[in-house]
Amino acid sequence: QFVESDDDEELLFNIPFTGHVKLKGVIVMGEDDSTHPAEMRLFRNIPHMSFDDAAREPDQMFSLNRDPTGELEYPTKIARFSNVYHLSIHFPKNFGAETTKIFYIGLKGEWTEAHRHEVTICNYEASANPADHKLEQITPQTHFIS
Repeated sequence: QFVESDDDEELLFNIPFTGHVKLKGVIVMGEDDSTHPAEMRLFRNIPHMSFDDAAREPDQMFSLNRDPTGELEYPTKIARFSNVYHLSIHFPKNFGAETTKIFYIGLKGEWTEAHRHEVTICNYEASANPADHKLEQITPQTHFIS
């Protein structure tokens, strides 16, 4: 089983994560022919990325070698990919074929649970409003000492 581009040699994968990932490496397997991707561009934290968005500068780019067995691992810049919640992988070209085929994409890294903070609504009182602090009437009494 494989994924093959339909119209030209470009392929784009959007991979959302359920937590935060420290991405350390990527493995790409293709055929040992001209349909193997020749270049890989990584983008982090751009949900719903399209081919139009792929024209921007990638976070990291790799020139790929033909790897039908998945033995080559491409290391990422860990400082740049240490807090990834969405990964987009763009394959802009291959080794000369009209379409690109990919059999496997492996991601190596560490996953941590996402810390999501709910919105907290707080009311703070800058100065006291006497109407908010009603007290029972105090009747003044005077005491005389004779």
